[in-house]
Amino acid sequence: MTSQALAPYSVVAFNAAKLSENKMHDDTVAKRFGFTGGLVPGVDVFAYMSHAPLALWGRDFLVRGHMAGRFGKPLYEGETATVTALERDGGLDVTIESNGIVCGTARATLASAPGPIALDDFGQGTAPAHEQRPPADERSYRPGAWLGIHPFVFSAEQQATYLKDIGERDPVYAEQGILHDGTLLRACNWALTHNARMGPWIHVGSTVQHLAPGHVGDQISVRAKVERNYENKGHKIVELDVLIVANGSTPIARVAHAAIYEPRQVRVA
Repeated sequence: MTSQALAPYSVVAFNAAKLSENKMHDDTVAKRFGFTGGLVPGVDVFAYMSHAPLALWGRDFLVRGHMAGRFGKPLYEGETATVTALERDGGLDVTIESNGIVCGTARATLASAPGPIALDDFGQGTAPAHEQRPPADERSYRPGAWLGIHPFVFSAEQQATYLKDIGERDPVYAEQGILHDGTLLRACNWALTHNARMGPWIHVGSTVQHLAPGHVGDQISVRAKVERNYENKGHKIVELDVLIVANGSTPIARVAHAAIYEPRQVRVA
């Protein structure tokens, strides 16, 4: 099989989460964990990488594309992140690097039209009030539990700001009002943060199967099942199976979402 490289795509990384509840995006706190500064959110690193399959397959990727991404090294604000992609074996191998260091990798494919999703197969969790969230632990992220979020509607103004923040240059999002992968993955993050009080934590990877485009103005909710909660090398890790739903009735993506909800440094400190 022959391989063909896509033109490299570069963006100046921006940390839009400096003021978020997750202090791993704060310079002072992140340095205590051994990082150079606040981490650019993993959802945005994934968003940078998702430009490559969109450039290759166009809108079809947002309808039925699949991409599995992992983050190995941090990306910091102000760094130039370069996405390279190689067509191979019917798919696309994607790499993002900065300063010669690989920060993340992904494999993207364009599947045949996904089969129908039965909403009744997915439980509906109810997120507690913000001030009533329990601590993030083995009970709040119990395997088999169903988690929900406080539904949200992404406005045209929020869409414009987000596309600017991530330096997205493909016009399909602005012209057609389609929600970006980075926005969809934020909904998966909220399945964690809307249901438990988390300390500094790290998104380590996601696999997205697009089912239909979501749009500006849609009400977005999730039906998220805790698949695993385990410890690896001192880190406590949670894995979710998330169905993202528009307007209470239309599944738009299914996501396998993984995060270190308690880094080992917390207990060392």
